[in-house]
Amino acid sequence: MLNIIDKFSGKAQLILLPLVTAAGWIVPGAGFWIINEKKRAAIVFVTILITFLIGIYAGSIGVIDAHSDTPGLLGTTNPWFLAQILNSPLILFISNATAAGSYPVYGKPAEIGQLYTSISGLLNLLCILNCAYLAHVKCAEKEDNQ
Repeated sequence: MLNIIDKFSGKAQLILLPLVTAAGWIVPGAGFWIINEKKRAAIVFVTILITFLIGIYAGSIGVIDAHSDTPGLLGTTNPWFLAQILNSPLILFISNATAAGSYPVYGKPAEIGQLYTSISGLLNLLCILNCAYLAHVKCAEKEDNQ
């Protein structure tokens, strides 16, 4: 079994940590897969995907909306979108598809959908940070053993 941690030590760890974090953002759980935490990767992927899909089911695809009607501290960026984008960069494509406003969502389903999709993004952020930390610890342990 290929252990990617063996290939990265010392200064090369500066490449591993951004690689793990970027992979974990692009596909939830992929960072854990890279550092050979396969079970954890599967659990993270399934959990985040199911949470996101429940939000889409409850509120429709219209809850992914990058622009708000009222300007605030973030300009016209929807604050919920900042949490939703943490799921994956694929959210940008969904946001572009819903930008025309052809998927209106109102009331409680919209709120529930926004909450679930945003919570899945914030959960992915926690998993990304945990994955980067585990990669750092594994590299440090490998250097201590040498």
